[in-house]
Amino acid sequence: MSLIAPPLSLYIHMPWCVKKCPYCDFNSHGLRSEPPPYADYIDHLLADLDADRVDFASALEHREVISIFFGGGTPSLFAPELIARLLDGVRERLPLRADAEITLETNPGTVEHGRFDGYLAAGVNRISFGVQSFDDDKLKRLGRIHSASEAEAAVKSAQDAGYANINLDLMYALPQQTLDGALADVERAVALAPTHISHYQLTLEPNTAFAANPPPLPDDDHAWAMQEACEARLAAAGYGQYEISAYAQPGRRCMHNLNYWQFGDYLGIGAGAHGKLSDAASGQVHRRWKTRHPRAYLEANGGPARIGGDNVVGAAELPFEYMLNALRLVDGVPMAAFAERTGLPPERIAAALAAARQRNWLHDDPQRLHTTALGQRFLNDVIGIFLD
Repeated sequence: MSLIAPPLSLYIHMPWCVKKCPYCDFNSHGLRSEPPPYADYIDHLLADLDADRVDFASALEHREVISIFFGGGTPSLFAPELIARLLDGVRERLPLRADAEITLETNPGTVEHGRFDGYLAAGVNRISFGVQSFDDDKLKRLGRIHSASEAEAAVKSAQDAGYANINLDLMYALPQQTLDGALADVERAVALAPTHISHYQLTLEPNTAFAANPPPLPDDDHAWAMQEACEARLAAAGYGQYEISAYAQPGRRCMHNLNYWQFGDYLGIGAGAHGKLSDAASGQVHRRWKTRHPRAYLEANGGPARIGGDNVVGAAELPFEYMLNALRLVDGVPMAAFAERTGLPPERIAAALAAARQRNWLHDDPQRLHTTALGQRFLNDVIGIFLD
C-alpha cells in the first residue's frame, strides 16, 4: 500500500502563562519578575519554521495549511501586533488555504478590553477560552486566575469584537463536585452561545501539584454519571458530540483537532511543540519535537539544538498511533483511511479488529471504523488491542 499525504496543519506553542495550574502537565511556565522576551520569541518561531521547511522540503512540497493553532501556556499574553507579525511571516513561508481556521487559546484573566479587535485584524478567526468552570470556589481550587463573571465578560467581549467561532473549555469531576454542579457549569456555558464546547474530565497527571497532593475527586461512577448527564444537556442545546470530549454546533467542528484525530499532518514550532509529517515519496511517517524549556529553545536560535527529538514511526507502532487518534471520533473514520494514512495494508489490523468486534467495542461495519457506546466507555482498552 502507498501512503497518501493527508491535510497539513501548523501548531505554534506559546510557553508562558501567568501562573501554573496544579492540574496542568503541559509545557507551560509561570511568569517571573522579569517579563518573557515576547518579541524575540516570535523571531525564533519563524527561524524554527524556516529550518523545518528545509528539513522537510519534500514532504511539504505542494501542500497548503488548512489550520493554525496557538496553544500554550497562554497565547493571549502575546499582544495582537506580535501575533500579526508571526502570521504574516507564516503566510510568507507556507501557502494557507483561503478558509484556514486560525485558533488562539486564551485565559479569561489575561485578555485586556479591545485586544480581540486586534487578534481578529491579525487573522485569528477562532478563539478558545480556558474557562474550566463557572463556580468561583472550583476555579479557586483549580488555581485559575479568573472568576466566573470575568469569564462571561471575556466571552461577550470577543463576541462584541466580531468573533463568530468561539470554543469554551469546561472540566468536570472537579474536587468535591456534584452532578448538579457539573450541569450548572454546562448551563452557564450554553447560555453564552459559543459555537463549540470542549468538556473533559479532570485527571491527575504525573508530575503535577495535584498528583503530589491529590484533591478529593468524584469516583468513577459519579464521573461517568456527570459525563452522561452533561452530554445529554449539550445535545438538547444543539451541540453534537463528535469526539470523546468535543461538542459543536452544526458546521462548527474544530478543523485543527479533527486533523489530529484523523491522523493528519502538522508542523510544530515553539518550545516543546510536537509535529507529524507524512512523506509520500519515502512512505514514512516522521515525528519531531522541539526542546521543551523556553530558554534552551531561544538559545538554539533556529539551529539544530532546537530539536528535542526525531523519530520515524515504525510499521509496528503505526496501527496503535492511528487508533489512538481515530477511535476518539464518535462517527469514526472510513476503513480505507487506515491504509491511506499509514501505508499499511488493512490485513495488518484484521486480527485486532476481530477481537474488538467480538467484545462489542467496534461496530461490525466493513466500510467504517467506529466504536460502539460500550467501546467509547472503555476506549483505552479498545486502543490497547492495537498495540503490537
